[in-house]
Amino acid sequence: MNKQRLDKTVSSQGLWSRKDAKNLIRKGFVAVNGNVVRQADAYVDWDRDIVAVNGQILQLQQHCYLMLNKPKGVVSATEDPQQTTVVDLVPDELKRKGLFPAGRLDKDTTGLLILTDDGDFAHDILSPKKHVQKVYLAKVNGKITEEIVEAFRTGVNVHNEYTTLPSRLTVIAEEEDGDVGQVILREGMYHQIKRMFLSFGLKVTELHRIRMGKLELDPKLEPGQCRPLTEEELALLRTREEISFED
Repeated sequence: MNKQRLDKTVSSQGLWSRKDAKNLIRKGFVAVNGNVVRQADAYVDWDRDIVAVNGQILQLQQHCYLMLNKPKGVVSATEDPQQTTVVDLVPDELKRKGLFPAGRLDKDTTGLLILTDDGDFAHDILSPKKHVQKVYLAKVNGKITEEIVEAFRTGVNVHNEYTTLPSRLTVIAEEEDGDVGQVILREGMYHQIKRMFLSFGLKVTELHRIRMGKLELDPKLEPGQCRPLTEEELALLRTREEISFED
């Protein structure tokens, strides 16, 4: 059984401090299995009991894992006094203390971003040694040639600063104002995709992440919306998918 004090249970969900939780309990705003409980030191079983605060049922879990469809103009940070952050987009009922983005997307890059308060989990899905692939759609202001596709496959020398790991680039659309390519990476250097294309004189005009590992961005999520990950989706993130870059 996963038992914990009621005040600690309420405060652990990130919406209230321990002091606030005790006050809510004392004033009768907290119910366990439909019954008001006024004792802060009462124990609840996270696996069996239903805890509600002012009628709102808490989704009890040790850690929080959210999928966000990041819009343009938002920074991948926990706080910024001058700009809107991805954490600012999280609705109050889903916010948790210590929530942060697992990895970064540039301010003008959109798509799949994971928010969590679990540092070990974030490291597990971000470390290049773990080989969790990230899949992007990149629109550029020109033509993606076979030479560029081959360079991505073997590793791009970025302005003589470093050579990337092999990746996969596939042209999926040829448009008048530039081609669209799907890029699969297993690392995440600073502005990596933009700098890889820039090495060939191409500017990335739109960049959108659609997948991490085997987890795809939920098409029902509008830009700026987020929701908790399911257990099945967490399992997909933890599943290692080996992709050959040789063919």
